[in-house]
Amino acid sequence: MGSLSIWHWALVILVVVLLFGRGKVSDLMGDVAKGIKSFKKGMADDEPATASGEAKTIEQQAAVKADAEKSKS
Repeated sequence: MGSLSIWHWALVILVVVLLFGRGKVSDLMGDVAKGIKSFKKGMADDEPATASGEAKTIEQQAAVKADAEKSKS
């Protein structure tokens, strides 16, 4: 009783298609695919900056500031 059978999923899909229509569901899935592609592109753009060591962690930045303040004193 805990899992849904194929007939339950078919009924859910039929209700969704009847409520939204095939065109809207198709457009929605296209928008989801575009969002995933842009997310992957954004993640790929961030990798070279972190791989080259340009980005420092917050702890590293805090340590540099603390060393600078100690040398001023």
